[in-house]
Amino acid sequence: MGNSKIEERTARTEWFRHDRFGMFIHWGLYAIPARGEWVRSMERIPQEEYMKYFGEFSAKEYNPREWARLAKKAGMKYAVLTAKHHDGFCLWDTKLTDFKATNTPAGRDLVREYLDAFRDEGLRVGLYFSIIDWRHPDFPHFGDRQHPMRDRPEYGNENRDFERYLDFMHGQVRELLTGYGKLDIMWFDFSYGDMSGAKWKAKELIDTVRSLQPHIIIDNRLEGSGEHSGTILTANPSDFAGDFACPEQMIPPRGVVNEEGDPVPWESCVTLNNHWGYCAGDNHWKSAKMVVRMLTECVSKNGNLLLNVGPDAKGRIPPASVKILEEVGQWMADNGESVYGCGIAGGEKPEWGRYTQNGKKLYAHVMEEAVGGICLKDLAGKIEKLRLLSDGSEIKGARYWNLSEYPNDAFFFLSGGDNYPLPDPIDTVVEITLK
Repeated sequence: MGNSKIEERTARTEWFRHDRFGMFIHWGLYAIPARGEWVRSMERIPQEEYMKYFGEFSAKEYNPREWARLAKKAGMKYAVLTAKHHDGFCLWDTKLTDFKATNTPAGRDLVREYLDAFRDEGLRVGLYFSIIDWRHPDFPHFGDRQHPMRDRPEYGNENRDFERYLDFMHGQVRELLTGYGKLDIMWFDFSYGDMSGAKWKAKELIDTVRSLQPHIIIDNRLEGSGEHSGTILTANPSDFAGDFACPEQMIPPRGVVNEEGDPVPWESCVTLNNHWGYCAGDNHWKSAKMVVRMLTECVSKNGNLLLNVGPDAKGRIPPASVKILEEVGQWMADNGESVYGCGIAGGEKPEWGRYTQNGKKLYAHVMEEAVGGICLKDLAGKIEKLRLLSDGSEIKGARYWNLSEYPNDAFFFLSGGDNYPLPDPIDTVVEITLK
């Protein structure tokens, strides 16, 4: 008999494991100082000083329909927006705090507008929700590992009631799950040290989430963190282990499996530059080529890529991000079949790139120019046809005299017979139909 929790998780994540590519959006007050979303903690900014940004937050050029069209054009199938980050600022019209977008010059429920826009483009929608809150008076201040006032004894914790904080935090989650229609993902962030699992009343929180939206999928950070994945990697995950693991700013060397070697749904969350929230001075952008290769690597290891953009204070996705995503979208328009519905292929990683597979369709992602024929190891006699995925053109298998010592391997050439240059320098995809 199988493990019912894992079977339920497998059913819930079916769409997620098919769609493979999503947009992460970090946006909030921190876009105004423009030094990243952790600016309040890193610079030890008191709440009173941070409030000056509250009065400036206008979102005057916020157009989530443009965001949604860009995500769709890039080939993304779902999105996750920071409804609330660690600073406690809420992008929705919560009834539980005044620290919300509707009380700023923006004066609008920005979460509702995001959800409407992305749903209208046919994309699945998720919300990121920080389970820590640096503004709430009952969240630990002095001595907490992350809090902006962690080094200030005058912000002691004597009169703070953590149970009251939990009521508030659980109440906000309930608001998001009852006031905004069907959500596809709830992306909680994050646990650390003893601030984990039962500390958050995680079982009660998960029970609430499941009772309100049973289909929703949840990440593993009620229990895990960016540093460890928690019991989702065991054969018997806890009730709050989550539906998918979320390694951050890296791609696991061999994908993600549990202690028995069985695949675990997972998603690498990665930024387009070096920050999550808008950082005006960070121009270290990943190229479209790098993004495509990250995505391909994730899929080749049974994973997803959640790629982050950080809109500026006015609500605009930076032009450099737009340009990169449009280039990625051009590649996806031609080669998306090698991503959607695909996963790990048997056999070792080829020297020239990676494989992804969907049933009898094996996709060779050729990223390196080769001397001689491109080798498909151990596939001799197993191939029905080869086609360049981007335009459907025939590729003929090769059996030249200098390949005769390798009877178990199949070979093909690109660009005539010299393999130089590759038809697509980003990632040339050859569709291999297996017999």
